[in-house]
Amino acid sequence: MKESDLYPPVKKFLEGQGYEVKAEIGDCDLFAVRGDEEPVVVELKLTLNLTVLLQAVDRLSITSKVYVGILKPKTNNRKKLKRVIKLLRMVGVGLILINPKLATGAIDVRLDPSDYQPRTSKPMKEYLLGEFVRRVGDPNLGGSDKRRGIMTAYRQRALALGHYLEDNGPTKASVIAQQLQEPEARNILYRDVYGWFQREDVGIYNITPRGKEEIAQWGNPASEADSS
Repeated sequence: MKESDLYPPVKKFLEGQGYEVKAEIGDCDLFAVRGDEEPVVVELKLTLNLTVLLQAVDRLSITSKVYVGILKPKTNNRKKLKRVIKLLRMVGVGLILINPKLATGAIDVRLDPSDYQPRTSKPMKEYLLGEFVRRVGDPNLGGSDKRRGIMTAYRQRALALGHYLEDNGPTKASVIAQQLQEPEARNILYRDVYGWFQREDVGIYNITPRGKEEIAQWGNPASEADSS
């Protein structure tokens, strides 16, 4: 499959809508004109990549009707396609999915170019601001491998409980909450997200062998914050 194989079905589709279509006009893969309307430009690539996206953005200086035309993916990954459409919408570029092997229905216009006004997510914004305020210091490096895990505010709180149990042995959750001024101590111990804690009696918790091992790897955020 070549990029040039994508041209005939798009040309046929636009001609069916009354456009006159020609290829390789200047740097444009496809250039279409209909009366006095703005011309339509389509940049063709087998897959969406940064190169075709930059080309499409450059063509916005010619016309607001710019599309990226790509080979229709074999798998229907709706989540990824939704993100692609969001990105293209943000830069004002349309999207055409092309299946040159089909005699009919080869063209699927998923997005027309338009001005984009992003919607803000108030819950996400509040979550991020809350995480920023609650996190002690700046323990992570931007761009780190998240598969290892990052130091979140929740992890810092769990680490503080773990270190307390290491130093003091089995303890009532209410006592830990009071000593560490951690109102969520009972919930953190009970949920045991990381497998670090175990209940030994009603309201009494201790640290697990896994907890001792992993907590040692993470260090003590409280002492690091004091030294910074």
